[in-house]
Amino acid sequence: MRLRPVAGVPGHGARGVLDAAVRWVAVSELADPTPYLEGGELLLTTGMRMEGDQSQYVARLVARGVAGLGFGVGVSHEEVPPALVTAAEEAGLPLFEVPRETPFIEIGKGVSELLAAEQYDEISRAFAAQGRLTRAALRPEGMHAVIDRLAKEVGGWAALLDEAGEVRHATRGANTAAVVSELARLRPAPRPPVPRSSEPRPSAPRHPEPGRATEPRPVEPGRHPEPGGPTEPGPAEERGGGGARGGGRGGERGGGGVRVGALPASLALSGPGEHIVVQPLGGGARPRGFFAVGAGQPFSPVTHTVINAAGSLLTLALEQGRTQLEAARRARSAVLELLLSGAREQAGAVLGPLGGRLPEEPLAVLAAGADALEALEPLAFAALFASSGERPLAVALVPDTVAEKVALEADAPVGVSLPCGYAPEGLNGALDQARRALAATDGSGGAPGKGRGRVVAFGELAGQGLLGLLDRAAVQAFAAALLAPLTAYGSRADLVESLRAYLDSNGHWDAAAQRLGVHRHTLRYRMRRVTELLGRDLDDPGVRAELWLALEATRR
Repeated sequence: MRLRPVAGVPGHGARGVLDAAVRWVAVSELADPTPYLEGGELLLTTGMRMEGDQSQYVARLVARGVAGLGFGVGVSHEEVPPALVTAAEEAGLPLFEVPRETPFIEIGKGVSELLAAEQYDEISRAFAAQGRLTRAALRPEGMHAVIDRLAKEVGGWAALLDEAGEVRHATRGANTAAVVSELARLRPAPRPPVPRSSEPRPSAPRHPEPGRATEPRPVEPGRHPEPGGPTEPGPAEERGGGGARGGGRGGERGGGGVRVGALPASLALSGPGEHIVVQPLGGGARPRGFFAVGAGQPFSPVTHTVINAAGSLLTLALEQGRTQLEAARRARSAVLELLLSGAREQAGAVLGPLGGRLPEEPLAVLAAGADALEALEPLAFAALFASSGERPLAVALVPDTVAEKVALEADAPVGVSLPCGYAPEGLNGALDQARRALAATDGSGGAPGKGRGRVVAFGELAGQGLLGLLDRAAVQAFAAALLAPLTAYGSRADLVESLRAYLDSNGHWDAAAQRLGVHRHTLRYRMRRVTELLGRDLDDPGVRAELWLALEATRR
């Protein structure tokens, strides 16, 4: 098109004006065309109204962000006005001369073709990158391979984090400390929980280093971040005035926990020489993980497309793994049901394809809350078990010799049965023992667990006598109701103690009176009063047993 640079271009021809970022071509003969421009245009004019000093005209164009000015000669002016050349040179506005024989529409078509070719090239590169990411997802390394490939595609680093904010995989130079700190900072503070000894305290979030505060820009769900859009830094941030992040480089792999709470659909962090995008993983409302990508330059639309494609592949892999895990868990629950019904051979046939094996006899049964299943699965054959009308339990079968060790690793309240075999009556009995021991974990004297629970063996309950096998709350309610007539009898608390001494002495008046330090006639009077108030015959062995059980329950 024989366009000749005349101002605002280093060396006047060292490089073409069209090397600058041009969004579109506009034609205007207005003295002030800026109200009709958006910025980034290549403005064409014949200078029909140009006379005298043009510094204000050029200043308005520069302020609007015009990419360059083309002046058509041979219509109103035989050459580019010297005043315009001087103003453009001083303002740094690229100015070139358009020959009379070059139509403005030819320039417009040329720019349009260049933009279309550039967009096609970007789409082609995005498709090629998506193909490479897809092939990486099919490799045995799965999600880790996708992260490694993504880092190469963006020319930076990438990292994979679990839902707790722990780094599971990261490429060299990943600034994971900044990512974890920012996620922790954005989580809303949790409500103070009611103190419970069986629950862990949430870990304190990590914060960015002093002097390097992060200013993220959340992205609306369903929108892809674009340069200059909600996730890109503003001019101040590009100059280093804001949006810098804490955390060093050098392949850090540490990271504090991330508190549970709401997060934006995406985060973009920027600072001097680094730009980071963080996206959640998982198809539900609660993220099941995160991945982060960082580079030294702002991300282009193509790069954002590649990042979004990687997020889709990672989410798909995560959900597929979850589906497979749930299927395997259902199969193990079926195996447990078969074992309890006495079908050991069939249970082994079902378990074999899953790659699991049953422990040798003698074995012990462990029972814990359903949330302990994930901790027990790597240690033993474990499955969910739910009987009619009850909450499901995590049940594990382990060799008797390692039962206590495995129970402590569960990091939760666990009940342990006595040794048993695979005979259905013995296995069902052991499961019942483990469930009873689990029910006794709260406030029991069992060994403390690793973190938030206790381990109670059924043998310990048997050592505590009959009361150890009964539900504590039910026994105490029974005792309160049975002894209520005695405790409500004015201030005569001596009736309860007299009854206790009488039963502990097996109904021997002299021994019981001596224990109380009263005359036996006084004791006889009190026992008659007890009989009247309770309406029960103290000579009946069954009545004595119930009263003894109630009195023992008040001691616990």
